[in-house]
Amino acid sequence: MHEILSRFRLEGTPVSAEPYGSGHINITRLVCTDAPHRYILQRVNRHIFRDVPALMENIHAVTRHLAAKDPDPRHVLTLVLTHEGAPYAMDAEGEYWRVYEYVGGGICLNRAETTDDFYQSAVAFGHFQMQLADFPARTLHETIARFHDTPARFEALHAAADADVVGRRAGVAEELAFAYAREAGAGELMRLLRAGRLPLRVTHNDTKLNNVILDEVTRTPLCVIDLDTVMPGLVANDFGDSIRFGASTALEDEKDLSCVRLSLPLYETYVRGFLGACGDHLTPLERETLPLGAKLITLENGVRFLTDYLDGDHYYAVHRPEHNLDRCRTQFQLVADMETHWAEMNAAIPK
Repeated sequence: MHEILSRFRLEGTPVSAEPYGSGHINITRLVCTDAPHRYILQRVNRHIFRDVPALMENIHAVTRHLAAKDPDPRHVLTLVLTHEGAPYAMDAEGEYWRVYEYVGGGICLNRAETTDDFYQSAVAFGHFQMQLADFPARTLHETIARFHDTPARFEALHAAADADVVGRRAGVAEELAFAYAREAGAGELMRLLRAGRLPLRVTHNDTKLNNVILDEVTRTPLCVIDLDTVMPGLVANDFGDSIRFGASTALEDEKDLSCVRLSLPLYETYVRGFLGACGDHLTPLERETLPLGAKLITLENGVRFLTDYLDGDHYYAVHRPEHNLDRCRTQFQLVADMETHWAEMNAAIPK
């Protein structure tokens, strides 16, 4: 590890590199030097992200743009370059490494402890969107092909159900029926994009609360982190993923579906924070399609969980035999509850 750290422009000599955070995709270490100075060292998972140079090119471009808008080093992730000026280094085994400046005085929450925590995450992601409104999204690489192409996710579901490689299809007839009944409308956002009615934006694509660093004293946003999935996309999908995860009354893998509902107060809280930060930079149709983004991204995730269950649980980590099926059912129950409250969801979006 000291060899790879020597490739970067660090202040001081590294004295420790301890495991850090709770992420499951990349290997992360908190590096302390004798300067003293702290850094975040990460080995990027090249099995999940097949084109790490393209991913790092995206991050480098976006973080430089954000830093130009706000020079406070606590308000944007700052890449530490190698001695050759590159944003990453490759070791002898072909693994890719990067270093960020450590953002001090912040906390990350897996679940909101107060309604205001959720509001502040909305402000953070809305501000992120606002700052990148003038960034040319088409110059970014699509690091995960067709990531939020919901019709493509349905194609994968049909293929998995037809193949039935582990013999699970008979036990998920109800879930398949739920998904297929909504397939015709699942491509609406993609149709609007392809028709040129929705603009392509820079999107984060993993807008969970734990990807926002909050100031540990004021609990206001410092910066948005985990930029591996930053790429061209739709604002509605980023908004929707926050709602799917943060405005549900249950965990993503809750087995008791009677616990799963959309919290309208939390939904309305997020709307206020998000649009308060970026609403003036969105088109009227973008604002109008935010509720649809919440519904479709939840449906899409349910479809992805169901597809993985039918395929034999190869993509998502599971901790029990029907873990992916439980996740699917939770998402579908949340979709059903959104449909029940569809009028209220739309009414919460200011005209």
